[in-house]
Amino acid sequence: MVFVLPKRLRPYFQWRRKLLGDLARIAARTATDFVRATLNEPALSVGIALCIETHGSLLNWQPHIHALVTDGGFRPDGSFVPLPAHTTDALTEAFRRHVLRLFVERELLEPEVAESMLAWPHAGFSVHDGVWLDQDDAAAHERLARYCARCPVSLERLEYDAETGTVTYTSDKADGPTAGRHTFEVTDFIARLVAHIPDKGQVLQRYYGYYANRARGERRKAARAPEAEPAAAEIDAATSRGLEPALAEAATVEPANVSRADARRWAVLIRRIYEVDPLVCPKCGGTMRMIALIQEPKVVDKILKHLRTKGRDARAGPWATGPPADAAAAAAA
Repeated sequence: MVFVLPKRLRPYFQWRRKLLGDLARIAARTATDFVRATLNEPALSVGIALCIETHGSLLNWQPHIHALVTDGGFRPDGSFVPLPAHTTDALTEAFRRHVLRLFVERELLEPEVAESMLAWPHAGFSVHDGVWLDQDDAAAHERLARYCARCPVSLERLEYDAETGTVTYTSDKADGPTAGRHTFEVTDFIARLVAHIPDKGQVLQRYYGYYANRARGERRKAARAPEAEPAAAEIDAATSRGLEPALAEAATVEPANVSRADARRWAVLIRRIYEVDPLVCPKCGGTMRMIALIQEPKVVDKILKHLRTKGRDARAGPWATGPPADAAAAAAA
């Protein structure tokens, strides 16, 4: 779902950045109420992963909300209720009324002005939900999430002319007033860019309902209940019998409050960001397995000291040892 504001209200969010958080909460509450009302089940938990965006196709100030919303909701017993076919008219109207009420409460609009905006046939508010993804299409989920949380500027569409001191930026729109290539003075382009830097501590990606941090934590806690956790001996036996080969990829020594899936996630994140697999052996190219999590400074220092005295080791990195003292003599010989 994409929640869009009229041009008249957009400047308020640039100079009062806390309103962006209010806008995110309004979008989440509106989507949740809409799903519950459509299905006539007020206890449903709707999963929402929400991104606050402030930029348009040319880095112009255009605050709006991208929300990845489950196509229905979860009952308290965990069963899922799908959302039937619908229009967004009621959703858009509810969003408009919530936003105008916020502006009146913050004394940014007079009640009379808000009432007049409710009477506009084309108020500029809109909610779009035309993008639907299959629940099993994980690649599409990731692409859409990356798009929602994308950076305001794309380096692929940016060109700088050092001779004229201008920046040419190509819009991602195929038509409309912002389509095509546009040239800016460097200072003007930088001014557009820095306008999208969030305030300190401001969170632009948020989770609500079924995807909220608290809800996910409660589900993880329930999944790790003592009676559901296999004993270490059982895990080793299952691995040796080949019943659970995936367990062999997990760390054998982990904090008590970290699941095996979470313990592997650090490697996945490093691979996505740096395009390097930290679990690939630099010598043989095989897959390494974490066997211990060492946090004691004395133990870490002892291991590093041993590697330095042992000589250059690929696992220790290029900083492990320096060149030998008689390097010049050896080269001369």
